[in-house]
Amino acid sequence: MTTTVDDALEHGGEFHFFQKQMFFLLSLLSVTFTPIYVGIVFLGFTPDHRCRSPGVAELSLRCGWSPAEELNYTVPGPGPVGEASPRQCRRYEVDWNQSALSCVDPLASLDTNRSRLPLGPCRDGWLYETPGSSIVTEFNLVCANSWMLDLFQSSVNVGFFIGSMSIGYIADRFGRKRCLLTTILINAASGVLMAISPTYTWMLIFRLIQGLVSKAGWLIGFILITEFVGRSYRRTVGIFYQAAFTVGLLVLAGVAYALPHWRWLQFTVTLPNFCFLLYYWCIPESPRWLISQNKNAEAMRIFKHIAKKNGKSLPASLQRLGLEEETGKKLNPSFLDLVRTPQIRKHTLILMYNWFTSSVLYQGLIMHMGLAGDNIYLEFFYSALVEFPAAFMVILTIDRIGRRYPWAASNIVAGAACLASGFIPGDLQWLRIIVSCLGRMGITMAYEIVCLVNAELYPTFIRNLGVHVCSSMCDIGGIITPFLVYRLTNIWLELPLMVFAVVGLVAGGLVLLLPETKGKALPETIEEAENMQRPRKNKEKMIYLQVQKLDIPLN
Repeated sequence: MTTTVDDALEHGGEFHFFQKQMFFLLSLLSVTFTPIYVGIVFLGFTPDHRCRSPGVAELSLRCGWSPAEELNYTVPGPGPVGEASPRQCRRYEVDWNQSALSCVDPLASLDTNRSRLPLGPCRDGWLYETPGSSIVTEFNLVCANSWMLDLFQSSVNVGFFIGSMSIGYIADRFGRKRCLLTTILINAASGVLMAISPTYTWMLIFRLIQGLVSKAGWLIGFILITEFVGRSYRRTVGIFYQAAFTVGLLVLAGVAYALPHWRWLQFTVTLPNFCFLLYYWCIPESPRWLISQNKNAEAMRIFKHIAKKNGKSLPASLQRLGLEEETGKKLNPSFLDLVRTPQIRKHTLILMYNWFTSSVLYQGLIMHMGLAGDNIYLEFFYSALVEFPAAFMVILTIDRIGRRYPWAASNIVAGAACLASGFIPGDLQWLRIIVSCLGRMGITMAYEIVCLVNAELYPTFIRNLGVHVCSSMCDIGGIITPFLVYRLTNIWLELPLMVFAVVGLVAGGLVLLLPETKGKALPETIEEAENMQRPRKNKEKMIYLQVQKLDIPLN
């Protein structure tokens, strides 16, 4: 009789000392993935800025102006709604070095009506009101060049998309451990090279490379930890692996506050990746992968190591290891299988939209907070804290209430919070923070539930394909989000929130069209997946009907 991996783990320990040690080590990968995923908030922070005008500093010094007086006398005022502010992107075409200018309203001698004075572009760069630096201030990614900040964040999501689509094949072909160490090395090297990049182009290239390998490494860590633990612990471990990402958010806020200069920040958050290369001696290869490669002796050696670490021993009866495989004809999955039949097609479209929604709202809310927040460090920290109760609420509700209603409610709460935030007056900052935290909690819950439900709605032979195809919309959403946030805020600061509200509310409604998967066995065939919303007949009757169908002669 063949012994499966789960049988071996039952004897060697499903979640004991070895698994807890592996969980801690691999969760550190999730912590350090945070600066790559949402680091744009601090790396790409855009402070208040204005055109640099030669001669203004000298005139201000001669006249003894305060900073407020200098702004009032020499910088254009706000422009019409929907246009870039002249204060940030235009300057008066005035020779500030001429001696005829007075210290009291110097422009009055040129024209009594300032609006008639000619304006020109910022030919001599910008002045930024910040004690630190960001890629925006160093490479002047403002005004006509502001789209380059959008491209910077989109490039990392392009890397996520390509890397996550190929990682399944690479990890299955060359092994989890080897692939993990390779991604760690490339991620660390490209992160340091980005920190010392002399130009925007080189910085963009190294950020793209980080995107190619960083999410792939995060996914391999997720795969490894779920393959090391017993069946009954996989869901909880998966959720807490994602919660480690939240720990990374808190750490990032503190490090960014301590290091307001982007190069030092990038260098600091990259360094831990070099320490992860020590995992070569700490983390074994996945026994499940070894068995799939017919390396049973090596897999058995690892199982004995796991049992020894857990203070257990494997019985002598565990001689032959194998994987649980379906009997009968082996089916080859196809992309068409995801849309060929009506119910699976509906599942695919709704899941793709919800992955897209989760990514757009999650990244979008964080980016918008960086633009609208008074203190981005504190608000980033507070909004990250609410992700912990979100994870616990997912654990408490999915097996008691089910998946569908908490999932729909979390999307609706996120959408409603975005809608409400757009109309809260600026003097009620405390209320805005509370509503923003509710929105963040809602979309975090939705993100974690879609990860779980995606696999439960597809039959076995297209399950992995369905998860990869649907979750790829997460990276598509990440590519679009920077342009959505940074361009729409030029029209109205709260306009992105209105878009997020519509997207989130629609996602919540669509979730209600999906079947509930709580307490149901994973579908094995297309027929079972198609009938998930129909009442299940008793097992005996199902077997009888299947036999009757097989007795019908074929013409």
